[in-house]
Amino acid sequence: MEFQVTFDANDPSALADFWVAALNCRRDTPSEGFDSWDDFLKEAGVPEKDWNNADAIVPQNGDGPRIYFQKVPEEKRVKNRVHLDLRVAPGLKDIARMIELEKKAKFLESIGASRVRRVDADHLNVGFIVMVDPEGNEFCLD
Repeated sequence: MEFQVTFDANDPSALADFWVAALNCRRDTPSEGFDSWDDFLKEAGVPEKDWNNADAIVPQNGDGPRIYFQKVPEEKRVKNRVHLDLRVAPGLKDIARMIELEKKAKFLESIGASRVRRVDADHLNVGFIVMVDPEGNEFCLD
């Protein structure tokens, strides 16, 4: 069974830009017969003011879920009940793990993410960093 992950967004295109870089994904391609989404939307009769109502990204190799960004009028108000864990350092432990997580965190901060907190390894976990994307959606570097 296929599934997609959907984000509510104030600016779907800008949020898709962030996640393309964060996940090393690519934009989803338009329907067959169209060179661009703009061409598709124009042909479908969608007013230009509505062209940023949605966007989508997919993994470079097609292995994994599509991520869809849909425009909503309201701002984010509460903590996510579901979030993405970016598996930056699987198999790494201790200082080597946290070094890799910090490298990715610095890159993500440079493209608009914000750090919430760092949790170092203890008897319950191996360490992770909690972050938010440019619209405040929580995710973890794991």
